[in-house]
Amino acid sequence: MAGMLYKENKVPHYQRLYQRDDGVRLWMKHPRSKMLVYPYLAILGLGSVGTFYCMCRMVAGKKTII
Repeated sequence: MAGMLYKENKVPHYQRLYQRDDGVRLWMKHPRSKMLVYPYLAILGLGSVGTFYCMCRMVAGKKTII
C-alpha cells in the first residue's frame, strides 16, 4: 500500500514535456506515441483503401471481393 501512496509525482515532468515548444505535434510528443499512432494510421488507411476498392467493384456490378 505504501508503494501506491508514496509514488513520484510525474505531473511536472509531463507538463514540461507537453508544453515545450519544439515544433512536434502534441500527439507525437510522448516517447510511446509512435507505438500507438503509426499502427492506428495503418489500420485506418487499410480500412479506407479496402472500403474504396469494394465500393468501386460494387459500382462496376461485381458484388464479391475476389
